[in-house]
Amino acid sequence: MPVKIKLGLSLVTILVAAIAAWYQHRLGHDHIQYVVAFLGLFMIFAMWLFPEVKREETAGGVKRDATPRQS
Repeated sequence: MPVKIKLGLSLVTILVAAIAAWYQHRLGHDHIQYVVAFLGLFMIFAMWLFPEVKREETAGGVKRDATPRQS
C-alpha cells in the first residue's frame, strides 16, 4: 500500500478512535474509552508494521497454467 494512502488511513483511524473514545467518556463508560483508544492505536501500529500480502495466482498451493485447456 502506498505511503500516502497509509497516512490518510492512519489520520482517519486516529480521528474516528478519538471521537469514539470521547463519546464513550461522555456516556460515562470510563473503561471502554481506553479500550477504544487502544484499539485505534493498535490498528494503526499493525497497518504500518505488517506488510501487505502479495499473492501469486495459485489455487490451494498449486500453480495454475496461463494457457487454457483444449478438449
